[in-house]
Amino acid sequence: MIRRRSTPWIHKWSRPLIAAIAGCGVLTTGYLTIEKLTGGSAACVAQAGAKGCNDVLSSPWATVFGQPLALFGFLAYTSMLIFALAPLVFSSGDNTNRKQLENWTWWLLLVGAIAMSVFSGYLMYLLAFQIKAVCPYCIGSALFSTSLLVLTIIGRTWEDVGQILFTALIVGMVTLIGTLGIYAGVNQSDVTSGTPGEPVKISFAPKEDPNPAIGGWEITTTSGEPEIALARHLVKIGAKEYVAYWCPHCHEQKLIFGKQAYQEIDNNIKVECAPPGLKAQPEVCQAAKITGFPTWIINGKSYSGVQNLEELAKVSGYTGPRNFKYFK
Repeated sequence: MIRRRSTPWIHKWSRPLIAAIAGCGVLTTGYLTIEKLTGGSAACVAQAGAKGCNDVLSSPWATVFGQPLALFGFLAYTSMLIFALAPLVFSSGDNTNRKQLENWTWWLLLVGAIAMSVFSGYLMYLLAFQIKAVCPYCIGSALFSTSLLVLTIIGRTWEDVGQILFTALIVGMVTLIGTLGIYAGVNQSDVTSGTPGEPVKISFAPKEDPNPAIGGWEITTTSGEPEIALARHLVKIGAKEYVAYWCPHCHEQKLIFGKQAYQEIDNNIKVECAPPGLKAQPEVCQAAKITGFPTWIINGKSYSGVQNLEELAKVSGYTGPRNFKYFK
């Protein structure tokens, strides 16, 4: 009598495990997406003097095609969750169709896991050597991606190992080239400070109550010609900045521009949303459906949270000098 070969436990539980990890990724990236869109601050524990999660969220690399990078991570993890659970949810159908669904979703899981692992690897490089920050969410997401790849490879019996290697090579190269292309325009100096002639990092922790008569707190930074030129460009194209006088993030945005440049914005395109702020127009903010501060409307698109000037220059089509003095 021939005994049937037992199915390894990892093959039985690989899809539920993949779904669980993808679910954790969905929650993590979903939370970061909400914080980025609303201009909030992510809960993060970092050592004193070290950069943390909010520095990462405010960096030029945290925005892709005008949207939070975390949003694309959310979509990726959601896709992996669907691929993992699809054959389990539709298990009652025709056996042949279910087998085809299993095969297709395994290949989709493999392609997705490879792409996510390569992209996460590049982000870890940025985190360690460019942004130089400690971000548990970013590290956790990278571990999630790597775990998804490992589980996808060992979670079933692959008939052709060579096909896996070929797929990994092609998908990995396409992902890496695409990633380098997406970030080709990011200026490294935006996240570098500490030496003469290079940008200075802006951070603001209010030590006194905001004064609505002056729009919050005094602007203590000075502008260079690039900041003034960018501010005038934003005025020229009809951009809008929605702020609240009591908002520390809004004041950080002012400090990044500097006093002279922000005067251009204040006089022309700033909209105060919070009474009793100076010239407050809460009805205008409500009509624009503003939910977080600051929020920029540039060329019909919305950008929430503090924006580095390099990012504002990119999304607004500014072509002038970009040796900006400050960054977040």
